[in-house]
Amino acid sequence: MRIKFDDMVEEFKRILIKKGLSEENAYESAKLFAENSLDGVYSHGINRFPRVISYIDKGYIDVNAKAEKVKGFGALERWDGKRGMGNLNAKIAMDRAIKLSKEYGIGIVALGNTNHWMRAGSYGWQAADAGCIGICWTNTMPNMPAWGAKDRRIGNNPFVMAIPRSNGEHVVIDTAMSQFSYGKIEEYKLRGEELPVVGGFDTEGRITKDPIEIEKTWRVLPIGFWKGSGMSIGFDLIATILSGGFSTSEIGEKFEDEYGLSQILIAIDPNKFNSTEVSDGIVNRVLADLKKSEPAKENLKVHYPGERVISVRKDNLLNGIPVVDEIWRNIKNM
Repeated sequence: MRIKFDDMVEEFKRILIKKGLSEENAYESAKLFAENSLDGVYSHGINRFPRVISYIDKGYIDVNAKAEKVKGFGALERWDGKRGMGNLNAKIAMDRAIKLSKEYGIGIVALGNTNHWMRAGSYGWQAADAGCIGICWTNTMPNMPAWGAKDRRIGNNPFVMAIPRSNGEHVVIDTAMSQFSYGKIEEYKLRGEELPVVGGFDTEGRITKDPIEIEKTWRVLPIGFWKGSGMSIGFDLIATILSGGFSTSEIGEKFEDEYGLSQILIAIDPNKFNSTEVSDGIVNRVLADLKKSEPAKENLKVHYPGERVISVRKDNLLNGIPVVDEIWRNIKNM
């Protein structure tokens, strides 16, 4: 089944209004959810939407709350998310970081006490669309073992870097500190497919591509093994210190699910140093050289980060967004 983008937005908006969001906030949040699916990130779009609604019903998300600034020192600000809608809070925080960058060259917003922001890359694209370099990350509940451990003590803490291009075809790196995010693991499970490379451990402690086995153990594999583990810890500490919020370990101790998160959103205005034409020229030369790479396999294309998103977006706008029939029926019945 394929659903038109505007129809998906309207359906999400209808449900969010029913759950207590204002019409304006419901539209903005619904649009972010639908854009995730539009860009092919179904795990943090339509597939995740029912779980977010359950979080509203359980009281984890305050539909009437929005992030507010509590402290500021020039280009650095601390904001309280007040457990509001995670994607709205993150959008507000990145909007503020962008505004600060236009004044100071850089803007940094540390956002504490917020909720899951869904697709991390959304806020990189947001910054790049405003002509800014975007850098952002979040901590999570304890959902990944540190390297050498079996039990979950650290988060897979998604990290984003976005580099703008004037044609809108930005370079956007969006990666969890695990080889696969749990949303992506769930997506492969729903399709009845194995992961393309190993992503975690099974119940016997063996490395595996089986998404069902990895969901059972919660033993996802950090990217770069000990390197991803170390980066996860570093991102968690920086976000917690600057936001004054909760660390991954505190989230695990205090809350029964994933909320009360800490996030960092950074925007840098490259036009303080370069014209748009100069920055475009740098990016275009690097990407042109990348495209000269010799493929490791026949008919395999080498892509720059974010390139596939653009082609998926165009296809889904033209032909509709593919959805799992059962998930769409559940949403229609909400």
